[in-house]
Amino acid sequence: MPTETANPDVKAISDRFKSKIIKVKEFRGQTFICIDRKDVVDVISYLKENPKLNYDYFVECVGVDYSTWNHERDLPGRFEVVYNLYSTSSNRRIFVKVSANDGEFIPSIKHMFLGAEYPEREIQDLYGIPFEGNPEPKGMRFLLPDTWVGYPLRKEFPLGGEDVVFHERTTGPAIEDLQVPHAGESFEGKTGSSEISKR
Repeated sequence: MPTETANPDVKAISDRFKSKIIKVKEFRGQTFICIDRKDVVDVISYLKENPKLNYDYFVECVGVDYSTWNHERDLPGRFEVVYNLYSTSSNRRIFVKVSANDGEFIPSIKHMFLGAEYPEREIQDLYGIPFEGNPEPKGMRFLLPDTWVGYPLRKEFPLGGEDVVFHERTTGPAIEDLQVPHAGESFEGKTGSSEISKR
């Protein structure tokens, strides 16, 4: 496991989690620590609670679908979640990477950082990666309509989207397909004209 990095905190982390760290790398001046998904709570808790490290600010976490990536990877799973943490006392940043395959849970860190709740739910809604301890209410989506089928940031999701019919002489969707006007508006409102609505 290479630990050559400009971030002096890597040694303390490596000493504490020797067997749990899969890889440490530096890329464009940023430090990445790759771990198993089951260890994410232990490692991030240590980064936050250790007074010498004090990674006390959760910046973000993001998901990535590597199902079509044919180049070298840091972790083997189809999906990666990358946590971006910042130490306000030392002015240092560190990235923690975990991976999961379809249907595998990643433990939530929202009990440590309240700001992680919504990004985790966004990742779950857009990629289908479930977070243990931060579940979506059954039958409800977070960002998308409850009737939405699939996960739009997965590589296999179609790019075409849904067709919207526009009429030549209007600035919005054609009203022929509408059954009722929007609340408080008539068909002559923002999306139609009297010529189309025949009123």
